[in-house]
Amino acid sequence: MTTVPDDIAHGSKAVTEGLKKMYISKIKPLEKKFAFEEFHSPLLSEADFDAKPTILMIGQYSVGKTSFIEYLLGEKFPGSRVGPEPTTDRFCAVMYGDEERIVPGNALAVSPDLPYGGLSMFGTSFLNKFEASQLPCKQLEHMTVIDTPGILSGEKQRISRGYDFVQVAKWFAERADMVLLLFDAHKLDISDEFQRVIEVLKGHDDKIRCVLNKSDQIDQQKLMRVYGALMWSMGKVMKTPEVMRVFIGSFWDQPLMYTENAALFEKERNDLMSELRNLPSNSAVRKVNELVKRTRLAKVHAYLIGYLKEQMPMMLGKEKKQAELIAALPSVFREVQKKYNLPPGDFPNLEFQKKLEDRKFDLFNKLSLKMIQDMMSLPKKNGSRVDSKEAINPFLSKTMDWAVHPFKEEYDTIFRTLTVNSMGEASGMACMTPLLATGCNQDQLKVIWDLADVDKDGFLDSEEFAVAMYLCHQVRDGHDLPATLEEHLIPPSFKR
Repeated sequence: MTTVPDDIAHGSKAVTEGLKKMYISKIKPLEKKFAFEEFHSPLLSEADFDAKPTILMIGQYSVGKTSFIEYLLGEKFPGSRVGPEPTTDRFCAVMYGDEERIVPGNALAVSPDLPYGGLSMFGTSFLNKFEASQLPCKQLEHMTVIDTPGILSGEKQRISRGYDFVQVAKWFAERADMVLLLFDAHKLDISDEFQRVIEVLKGHDDKIRCVLNKSDQIDQQKLMRVYGALMWSMGKVMKTPEVMRVFIGSFWDQPLMYTENAALFEKERNDLMSELRNLPSNSAVRKVNELVKRTRLAKVHAYLIGYLKEQMPMMLGKEKKQAELIAALPSVFREVQKKYNLPPGDFPNLEFQKKLEDRKFDLFNKLSLKMIQDMMSLPKKNGSRVDSKEAINPFLSKTMDWAVHPFKEEYDTIFRTLTVNSMGEASGMACMTPLLATGCNQDQLKVIWDLADVDKDGFLDSEEFAVAMYLCHQVRDGHDLPATLEEHLIPPSFKR
């Protein structure tokens, strides 16, 4: 592993600081208002943003997870135990420290400098099975590795743990930069619990890599069969047509048993180490992508909670109405998706239904479009490194200052259904139906039209139409109309 260049480290830090401020000022308030943490994942802390890139190791017992970490570090770490039997019985965060020591889980959960406060939700029974292993290793200066207990196939072992292994693995996966699923080429198997773990990793496919370890213990013909069996099994579990990246090799410090695949193992090792070396450089991009992913989920969550609140009666029949809404949740999802033009992939799974049963819908907060608008002021595109100017301000965008920008795509979908002239503009008659559908009265719509028709030609282009729709929704949300079109509402094309 190599050190991270200073310019990359500086750019990553600048982006991280920008994301942190964005989350605290715009996203966290909305998450609190709509109880996001009670339905999805805990609120993020500053330590979550400052955390080093993390590699999560998952696999059944005796597949070589701990040996892999020792191979990666070039040395043993405090508390490591290796053997053919299930030796690792706890989650262990292997991280950098000035001296070798083991820190217990309860202390890690309350440390403000470490990103493990959210693990308190799993209780003392889990924290007693969680620890950090610190050592002054150069490889750990820019990353942290999470070792996990080996997954066994028995249901009794799963129940006797005292905590939900699958949900803990999901928590770590959401925050990891890479998830390595390790398999033993000598005894390939995917138990029921391992399958459940893999299934909850859906949505993080870009992070997942498979490692077919101990591949030197079988000859070339058997290796080909095992590789094919692994690809078939993963395709069944992941239920995706994409082929998962699998690294083949023997990742420990012992000589190869079968040497006929030595050249292949060396190439695979180099490819995997190259990906691991690039994790610190790509960390800032990953944090942007994760926050955008979380923001989209929070946006859909707010719309859902707001819709459920809106459906509740003022006085009698609240419990009956709530039961009806919960029973018809798939229909509610479709209605909200259609109403706000939301992508179906951003909606939660039907586990959401179980969590709703313990809540009272009439106590939910009303939807606030202003809060969603503020929250959606986030970078939209994936990308690699930014230049120095963008590193200082990672949210630099010509249209980002336009208040309507977060909703433009939604309004464009409506605009494309209208009849337009040769200039791509819609008349008042063409715009009447969607504007009236917002619930504004004739007097309000007259003022809105005058404000939105920036060039006063009696027609609205796509940007002017977006302004009109935005103002309609502002009125519906209880805001007053401005006397003149304010600077932050003027379409970008009219500012040039």
